[in-house]
Amino acid sequence: MDHAFHANTWKFIIKQSLKHQSVIKSQLKHKDIITSLCEDILFSFHSCLQLAEQMVQPRAQDNADYRLFQKTLKLCRFFANSLLHYTKEFLPFLSDSCCTLHQLYLQIHSKFPPSLYAARISKAQQEEIAGAFLVTLDPLISQLLIFQPFVQVVLDSKLELPCELQFPQCLLLVVIMDKLPSQPEAVQALWCADSQVSGATTRVSLLKGIFSSFEQCSGELSLPVCLQGVRSKGQAEAAVTLYQHVCVHLCAFITSFHPSLFPELDTALLDAVLSANMITSLLAMDAWCFLARYGTAELCAHHVTIVAHLIKSCPGECYQLTNLAILLKRLFFFMAPPHQVEFIQKFSPKEPGNLLLWQYISFQALPADLRRQTAREVSRVCTAQCREWLGSSRTVGELESLNTVLSALLTVCNSAGEALDIGQQTAVTEVGSQLWALLNVKLVTGQPYVQQTLSLLLPLLGFFIQTLDLQLISQVVTLQNSLLKLEPPDHVRLAVLDFVSSVGKLFIPQAMQDKILPNLSSIFASLLADRNWLLEQHTLEAFTQFAEGTNQEEIVPLCLSSEETKNKVVSFLEKTGFVDETADARVERIKQEKGIFWEPFAKVTVEEAKWSSLQPYAKRARHELPVEEEYRAAVQAAAGALGAIESLLQQSVPPDWLLTEMEALHERIDELKRHVV
Repeated sequence: MDHAFHANTWKFIIKQSLKHQSVIKSQLKHKDIITSLCEDILFSFHSCLQLAEQMVQPRAQDNADYRLFQKTLKLCRFFANSLLHYTKEFLPFLSDSCCTLHQLYLQIHSKFPPSLYAARISKAQQEEIAGAFLVTLDPLISQLLIFQPFVQVVLDSKLELPCELQFPQCLLLVVIMDKLPSQPEAVQALWCADSQVSGATTRVSLLKGIFSSFEQCSGELSLPVCLQGVRSKGQAEAAVTLYQHVCVHLCAFITSFHPSLFPELDTALLDAVLSANMITSLLAMDAWCFLARYGTAELCAHHVTIVAHLIKSCPGECYQLTNLAILLKRLFFFMAPPHQVEFIQKFSPKEPGNLLLWQYISFQALPADLRRQTAREVSRVCTAQCREWLGSSRTVGELESLNTVLSALLTVCNSAGEALDIGQQTAVTEVGSQLWALLNVKLVTGQPYVQQTLSLLLPLLGFFIQTLDLQLISQVVTLQNSLLKLEPPDHVRLAVLDFVSSVGKLFIPQAMQDKILPNLSSIFASLLADRNWLLEQHTLEAFTQFAEGTNQEEIVPLCLSSEETKNKVVSFLEKTGFVDETADARVERIKQEKGIFWEPFAKVTVEEAKWSSLQPYAKRARHELPVEEEYRAAVQAAAGALGAIESLLQQSVPPDWLLTEMEALHERIDELKRHVV
């Protein structure tokens, strides 16, 4: 159809509809008119994009093509303005057209940059289309803001969109969020409150919708796509990632949130923090931290207390606990010092149940004096509880509390190690050495809780590597080497890396090199050959740290067991990629990956969260080691203790009381032997 005839036809329809509006408004087939107009808009828009693509191609810069492009773009704008005018006049009659209008917005933005599914057009033509046509969609959304059926369609709890429309949906929700501060409270409540009919949720709140939509934009986040940024005073406008775009607009929206809707804000943020999707959880944490900075000190302290209680009420290890722990650590930095003092009093580390919290709090958040005092208090409590466990029956059920203690102790060392005096440092290394003496390969591979203990002990011992006995270091690397051959879980391998990277700082005497260096080279060779990308990255970092610090340079080539490993290390050091991928190929790959992974993450129920991967195997009725294993562990612990005494005798003169104590032990062994016989 000729452009002029097409445009004049619609001009006549719209004009006559408005002229006789009072008479025919109830008889007009509004849905058919809106549907046809939207179809014409989409058809013209696609034609416009095709013309723009042709002009990008070599030798296609033709004045006739450009004139046709401008003519088609002008037609797009005319149709959009016609729709805008019609919608404004007949809005109350458009309930059944809201889905069409919603789809129109999504379809247009799915074909326009920066969508992954957009046409490839030049920057100049993007700006021309945006300035002439896309700007007309903004007042359309403004008109629809107050219309409840449109709200229902956009925030439908059962809305399922194909991959190419998920990113436009996220952009639409951000646009709506930007418009709400200028709207009356009733309109804000319409968008920001859940709607329930007969007990079933039919519409989610805008904030929940944003987090849900954002979660589905995995491809756009990983590429990442870039959007127009916010212009700052004295600075040029810069492109921003989708994450930055949503985060900035979300935080700006929070500042204008009506007080009556604060419960909706709290609920949406907490739900998103507890999300199984990591990037969604991080977005919610960023927004929460902004709220902590923007709000009062009392509000921040209140939120920290709530999160602390939520952590203490978690039934076991789960991703929700991990997310809450990260949030607690971040919020604690924003607390005023007087409120930090109150927190320490309320959740005193002297209370065993509170150590669960102190393993997640960075002591760097505290003022210097308070940091020193609290770190020493936590250290005293932790070492005392370790000694108590060493003197107990040592069942697997008790390992959970021991691991919490070790985790809190490790947090002290990592964030306030300088606050510990020599006596406390010695106490930590002593209990660490005694706990290590209880471990063996079979015990570690057979019990998840013991694996967790090992994963905490290794970085703890690595922190005090300069003061550790070389015999103990030899025992540690020997066990690590044996353990890696049995393919332990990833978190165990990461802990191994923590320890071996610190060994580079150590001077190893000639007499001990034959016991330590072969195991070290074998550990690095094994981990550098691992195909797990996350483990590979950590291994490269740990190996670089070790190689830069070690005096035993001859060990470095021994760790590079193959040409592939050598190339991998060289590429890492030179910061060059392993895969040469074009920009277009990367976009196509990400689109394919998004198509595979876009389904929502499986929801983990509270009941499932109670049984974490750290629990002993379900076939055991009791959280205890089998009797034979208990005997084996006890004997190995005794042998380890004797080995430690032997090592001490080689290094120093024994105290006078040692012989008496050893004779007493000998008598006890004789007595035990009679029970065995």
